[in-house]
Amino acid sequence: MRAVPSWAVATAAAAPVLLVAGWTVAGARQPPGYDPVRDTISELAGEGATDSWLMAGCLALLGCCYLGTALVLHAAGLPSRFLLALGGTATIALIAFPRPQVGGSPAHGTVATIAVLALSLWPAGSALRLPRAVRRGVAASPAGTPPWAFRRPVALAATALLLVLFGWFVVEVTGGSRTGLAERVAALAVALWPLAAVLSARRAHRRFLARSPEPPAADPARPDGPPVSPGRPGAGG
Repeated sequence: MRAVPSWAVATAAAAPVLLVAGWTVAGARQPPGYDPVRDTISELAGEGATDSWLMAGCLALLGCCYLGTALVLHAAGLPSRFLLALGGTATIALIAFPRPQVGGSPAHGTVATIAVLALSLWPAGSALRLPRAVRRGVAASPAGTPPWAFRRPVALAATALLLVLFGWFVVEVTGGSRTGLAERVAALAVALWPLAAVLSARRAHRRFLARSPEPPAADPARPDGPPVSPGRPGAGG
């Protein structure tokens, strides 16, 4: 079982912090007419926004956080890591397709949809590969079960919740008055799950190391001989 480096915890933890800090600071720079409950995050990085570089920079760093997590989270499996990396790449690509000040943008909408769907579906990718992974001893704890974030019921429930939140955002876009609130809740939930997955994998790895059998001790009567297991009598016993 591969270890998750400490920097991956910091990277995953930085994602929700960057997101909240970005929309808070950038939102404070907007004219009084901007309403975070009604208006979206994309408007903060879009054309005509005051200091749009603030939210754009946070989105770029947020995407890099997702890419960094996907790079080292081996316990999730390749399908999930691919979706997480795709979501991170699409998040960064939003900078290249800002939302126009007036009207919509098919390119922005497409890239944003790819980002949200990939980041919502990546937990389920690990759940669908668990039976084979457990049999091969990959992504499993010493007890034979995967880290809790990658267990089938948990992973599928996470994806279901993220898709429900995304659905709420779509409903608000089509005629609601809380579009910004729905988007913020969904985006924050998406940003928190990689952190939960990283912490779960690290906890499982620590348990794996704690339960690993110690190497056999050397026989004091035969210092040059092969090691013997504790309690086994030596050659001269």
